Amino acid sequence: MSRLLHISASPRGGESISLGIARTFTEEYLAAHPGATVDHFDLWDGTLPEFGPAAAGAKMTVFGGGTPEGEQAEAWAAAVRTFDRFDSFDRYLFSVPMWNGGVPYKLKQFIDVVSQPAMIFDVHPETGYRPLLTGKRAAVVYTSAVWGPGLGPEFGTDFQSAFFGDWLRWAGVTDVQEIRHHPTLTGSYESERKQADERARQVARTF
Repeated sequence: MSRLLHISASPRGGESISLGIARTFTEEYLAAHPGATVDHFDLWDGTLPEFGPAAAGAKMTVFGGGTPEGEQAEAWAAAVRTFDRFDSFDRYLFSVPMWNGGVPYKLKQFIDVVSQPAMIFDVHPETGYRPLLTGKRAAVVYTSAVWGPGLGPEFGTDFQSAFFGDWLRWAGVTDVQEIRHHPTLTGSYESERKQADERARQVARTF
């Protein structure tokens, strides 16, 4: 049976809209897929490793065909463990609130940790990048409070889904379903939330 990993980028717990919509999704997913399993990776729970000088040095060592040692080896092992956990699932649910037009920094940290050569990608000097995270499916809950489709630049710009959607495609995940909640400052929150929850249930049933 399929295995779903929910990766949440919001630190707001019960107050989070993206997490609430994700809960609607997972409840419907489990109801529609008896025997399926769901795990939750809270990017704020303290288990996501840093990607600092040692890890960056390890990455370049691997790029050069070498083997990281010492502090670099420890940092590299932490990155590999995170990737292995991520890669062990065939379905992903991401809950992604908009922060300052983009994604929360913890999600960018996750991307930097797992986006490693021979894990997420290969690269060739003539043909460029080759994605390695193929055969996966993803559903993404995008939320925002100010920006919304059709609004002018004075309400912000959507670098949130532009960035994250591009990363998914670059990694090789091309089967992607979006669930959006953008009530804006003057819209109807209740109506928009109802639509987002129904969209979540719809996607979950056949995911």
